[in-house]
Amino acid sequence: MEKKLKREIIKTSDGSTTIHFPELDEHYHSKHGAISEAKHVFIKSGFDHLLASRQFFELKILEIGFGTGLNAFITYLEALKKGQQIQYTGVEAYPVLEEEIQLLNYVNELNAEDYQAIFDSLHQSSWEKMNSISDSFFLIKRQQLFEDIEDKDAFDLIYFDAFGARVQPDLWDVTIFKKMYKALLPNGVLVTYAAKGSVRRAMQEVGFTVERLPGPPGKREMLRASKIF
Repeated sequence: MEKKLKREIIKTSDGSTTIHFPELDEHYHSKHGAISEAKHVFIKSGFDHLLASRQFFELKILEIGFGTGLNAFITYLEALKKGQQIQYTGVEAYPVLEEEIQLLNYVNELNAEDYQAIFDSLHQSSWEKMNSISDSFFLIKRQQLFEDIEDKDAFDLIYFDAFGARVQPDLWDVTIFKKMYKALLPNGVLVTYAAKGSVRRAMQEVGFTVERLPGPPGKREMLRASKIF
């Protein structure tokens, strides 16, 4: 994604904000609700689904597109409720600017004012090293192109939150999903807001078992892919 493109903060349908690229008509999160999308796609369909299937001492999560930190922050809040330890790896090629972070309203919209310091630390923590955000939430941020990911058998859950295939089709092909498949541990799960047939077929080609699920507000469907062993 070209950094020279104009970026603006806009309010989405559920009141939460996101970053918008007007020339591309592309957003970091759904214009139908940034928080609503994150909770439905990544928490309900990924995080909650996996925790309901079995117990984890430490759930290892990879996020493709760390971006605004919204998915990481909501995961922190949900893990706190459940007493779940998390190791969270966020990959981002072009980190969001500090001045943009200050304009996002996620802490208030989530009624999480007591955790403002946690949200801040997600962004202020060092890149390329393990950060202890709390006693039970550990974060590694990697500034890296998605095509350079080479992890193997490392994660239980992948939040695949890259820019859409309309804008960056190369992030939704067999080459990328082969990397995602390798990065997952056996019986690991990948969730994404996308539902295109070409995306589903690319996932299936590399070995994923793919489910179509009801989508978040504004989308009829989404996809959940499992590495079944």
